Amino acid sequence: MISIAIIEDDEDIRESLKILIQTTEDFTCAGTFADAETGLEFLTANPADIVLMDIHLPGMDGIECVRQLKSVHPEMQFIMCTIFQDDNSVFNALKAGATGYLLKNDDPGKIIDAIHELHAGGSPITPQIARRVMESFKRPAVNDAIHLLTKRETEMLGLLAKGFRYKEIADKLCISTETVRKHINNIYQKLHVQSRIEAVNKIFGDRS
Repeated sequence: MISIAIIEDDEDIRESLKILIQTTEDFTCAGTFADAETGLEFLTANPADIVLMDIHLPGMDGIECVRQLKSVHPEMQFIMCTIFQDDNSVFNALKAGATGYLLKNDDPGKIIDAIHELHAGGSPITPQIARRVMESFKRPAVNDAIHLLTKRETEMLGLLAKGFRYKEIADKLCISTETVRKHINNIYQKLHVQSRIEAVNKIFGDRS
C-alpha cells in the first residue's frame, strides 16, 4: 500500500482528493490537513510515502512545508497540486524538494497515474509545467555531462523533459516500458541524479 497525505486548505478539493485516495485499491490515506503547520507536525512524527501539497496555504506555504519535511524525512516524496503555473512557484517547489508538479484541474486518472509514477521512481509533471521548465533553461550545457549519455539516452531525456510518460516514450520509440525504465535508470546513474528535473538541470544548466 502507498500511504498518501493531503495538505490542502480548500475543503472541497481536500475531500475530493481524500475520496480519490480511499477508493483506489493500492492507496491508503495517511491524513488530511487544512494548513501546513498541522501537516508538518503530524508528518514529522508519522511520515507518509507521498504528500499531495498545495502551495498557497494560510500561514506557512506549501513550499516551506516541503523544505522542512524533506530535511527530516529525505525519503518522503511530494507532488505539488496547485492552480499556479508561474515560474517562481514551479522552481521554488522543485528546489525545496518536490518531485512532481500537477495542476488542480488535472483529471483524477492523471493524479492516480502520477502517484504510481512517483512511487515507481519517476517524476510526474504536466506537459504545461514541463514546457515552462524547458523554456527557462536559457544556457547550453555548462559541462561535459551530456557526453556521458548515448544518443538514445539523450533522446529519452529530451522526451522526459517534454513531459512524456514512460509508456508514451515506449510507444514513440517502439520499445518496451521496461526498456525505457532501464535507460532512465542508466541516465540517472551516469548523471548522479535521482529525478527527471535534476537530470534536465544537469544537462542544460541552471536558470539564467
